Amino acid sequence: MGIIKKKIAIISGISGQDGSYLAELLVKKKYIVYGITNPKSKNKLNIINSIKGKIIIKKLDLNNYKKIATLIKRIKPTEFYHLAAQSLINFKFEDEFFKLNPNINGTHYILSAIKEYSKKTKFYFAASSELFGNAEKSPQNENSKFNPRSAYGISKVAGFHLTKNYREAYNLFSCSGILFNHESPLRNENFVSRKITSSIARIIFKKQKSLTLGSINSKRDWGYAEDYVEAMWKMLQQKKPQDFVIGTGKIHSVKDFVKIAFDYVGLDYKKYVKFDKKFMRPKDNIILKADFKKAKKILNWSPKTNFKQLVHKMVDFDIRQLKK
Repeated sequence: MGIIKKKIAIISGISGQDGSYLAELLVKKKYIVYGITNPKSKNKLNIINSIKGKIIIKKLDLNNYKKIATLIKRIKPTEFYHLAAQSLINFKFEDEFFKLNPNINGTHYILSAIKEYSKKTKFYFAASSELFGNAEKSPQNENSKFNPRSAYGISKVAGFHLTKNYREAYNLFSCSGILFNHESPLRNENFVSRKITSSIARIIFKKQKSLTLGSINSKRDWGYAEDYVEAMWKMLQQKKPQDFVIGTGKIHSVKDFVKIAFDYVGLDYKKYVKFDKKFMRPKDNIILKADFKKAKKILNWSPKTNFKQLVHKMVDFDIRQLKK
């Protein structure tokens, strides 16, 4: 019997919540995992403790084609998961060049290097429901029209089309996962979900008196990041590359999130939540809601964690963190 070669994966953006959960999944599946982080990033490496010694970290700027190409040529990964992006969404287009560059150039450089030096590498691009932006119809599926309304959304549309073009023009196994909002205890506190749960923990431990939010009527299709990385992996195990919408198909408001989180710890949210117009986002004309029938049928994927369980997981985590 021959030696079974271990699969090798590269994950860009490994320090984000998706990168961390995906690395954990791939380590469990006996992959050799390389994680790319931005050398200029001030964010601490946010990786699940159990896998810290089991992955190889490479500090690399995705705007540097030569370094990306050298890494891909040397490692020839089985799979490449491109999750890195400037993701804070700004609807005023401030600092748009900063956001567009790594999202578009990085994607282009990785695909080009795979085409040149490692044609058998399977490539996954992390697209987003922000592709649909001001959607014309709800729910959205793989055939829905793109209508982005942020620099981030525009850059993700460009990445989606680059991925599609390399698939069609060069016959690469390259596909996109159009992921709707997904949260977890590893979410950055700049995001409203984690802002809520970390504030609740601080309120309980008397380190904070109140929580300030914008509109609590905004609605989202919210899922759990750990469920979603399984869908990413499943996309690269298919015989042919295809794009998939990944979400829950259920809608909840920020108010629902707040209420469930405060109820869980026995507090009345109305006593603690304040409002500030500066946190308001433009009104959603059409709700972004996933129609993930294709993923259910072809990938045999559907979310395992419901909204209430997700909120409870996040609250529990933040309370544990503060207890430490």
